[in-house]
Amino acid sequence: MRILQIVPSISLIYGGPSQMILGLAPALAQQDIKVTVITTNSNGDTGQKGLDVPLNRAIEQDGYEIIYFKCAPFRRYKFSIDLFSWLNRHAHEFDLAHIHALFSPVSSIAAKICRHHKIPYILRPLGTLDPADLQKKQKLKKFYAAVLESSNLGNAAAVHFTSEQEAKVSERFGRVTKDLVLPLGVAKLEEKYSEVIHYERKKIILDKYNISGNFPLILFMSRIDPKKGLDILIPALEKLLSENLKFHFVLAGTNPQDLSYEQKIKQQIEASELKNCTTITGFVTGELKSVLLQAADLFVLPSYYENFGIAVAEAMVVGTPVIISDQVHISNEVRDSKSGWVCEVNTKALANVLREALRKPEERQYRGLQAQQYALQHYSWDAIASKIIMKYRDIISQNKVLIS
Repeated sequence: MRILQIVPSISLIYGGPSQMILGLAPALAQQDIKVTVITTNSNGDTGQKGLDVPLNRAIEQDGYEIIYFKCAPFRRYKFSIDLFSWLNRHAHEFDLAHIHALFSPVSSIAAKICRHHKIPYILRPLGTLDPADLQKKQKLKKFYAAVLESSNLGNAAAVHFTSEQEAKVSERFGRVTKDLVLPLGVAKLEEKYSEVIHYERKKIILDKYNISGNFPLILFMSRIDPKKGLDILIPALEKLLSENLKFHFVLAGTNPQDLSYEQKIKQQIEASELKNCTTITGFVTGELKSVLLQAADLFVLPSYYENFGIAVAEAMVVGTPVIISDQVHISNEVRDSKSGWVCEVNTKALANVLREALRKPEERQYRGLQAQQYALQHYSWDAIASKIIMKYRDIISQNKVLIS
């Protein structure tokens, strides 16, 4: 079975959804699936240089191959003539394409090329069909959907949603779709949660960032973006400070796509009482990211809308309890598994659950253990890859019948 994974970019600058490919591809390869990833060298939309990678040739890594193409002539909208040309020549060599993203020329035109060559494809919308997300650039997206995405959705062999809630709220532009609901996966660590590991990792973070006082660490680790709910998190934390609750807030993230908003958040914290108990780390990755997730006593993400929330799953898998809004689409799973706390998207509700969590260390530990158990069972790449492979086989078999 030869599977083609198509994504506009896998640069870290675009966050977790694009990076998901680097988890899925090797998991598929480990189960003897031949995987090729095609993408662009895009590394930001506001003047950043492209990724420093070889172009137009296959690079072998972790059991699969990846081919980067130059993002040109329109960098802002992920356009690549070289990628389209390659796909038109080679699409017939593959049994199925898994296309990640909508409202991007790379994904939209790729779907049309696959249809032309009678190659079945799965579309993963990455939350772009959420009504809240569709409000952004509403007229442009309505026109784009009418011209391209409506047909792409209607002709997809399946639409890959990462939660039942995402599938429930997503717009289909009048089309009937065949839905596939499978979560994203996260890399699991060798060691399971223990109090000893937690305190060892916490000491590393306290020392690295010169944080005084062994108070609970509240971690926000995500893109600094208006949809992430920082405008309700900051006043909620200020309220807790006014009640003399002790904690240290760690803001880990950046947003090269919207530096003005990132600066606004930093200035808001600097002008607040929070400045004395806040550490802003910037973007973190690799070992430091893992240590920070393990060191945190609470992970918080009060988003206005979030189709999955990969960072939430990453926190859960290391045994850190989470506090998320009910608009993060795995909120039902978090609530039902007692992996943390879920609240409405407002300052009062968020302050209430933060207060409860800070006052109950035993409950934090219990919910952290529940979170890890749930994540290891449901967000393992091995298990997810096995389920996706079964769906791939069904679609390929059906397609052979249709074209025979």
